[in-house]
Amino acid sequence: QVQLVESGGGLVQAGDSLRLSCAASGGSLKYYIVGWFRQAPGKGREFVAGIKWNGGDYTSIADVVKARFTTLTDSVGNTVYLQMNNLEPEDTAVYYCAARSGSVIATRSNSYNYWGQGTQVTVSS
Repeated sequence: QVQLVESGGGLVQAGDSLRLSCAASGGSLKYYIVGWFRQAPGKGREFVAGIKWNGGDYTSIADVVKARFTTLTDSVGNTVYLQMNNLEPEDTAVYYCAARSGSVIATRSNSYNYWGQGTQVTVSS
């Protein structure tokens, strides 16, 4: 069973960049679909990005962040990153990584079996 730990959150200003990390133990992320979600206060959990290994990396990015966010992996399959550029106050949320078996990058949070504890991202204007 894979365990996930996110890191890299913090307080930044609008226009700054952050890179979040999702580190795995107990299994390689090469065998899972990894999704990034975020949850702002009073709102539901929102899909942000997903990635799977398929020879090369295949990614899916939500339209709301497509021009600014990307997700990528390390070379050994133990860590997935969410690169966030040109951050906006509306990006303020707790960010989670999650993993699921299968071949589809699902966008619904209840499709994922394994979750990290989340990392807070706060963007000031």
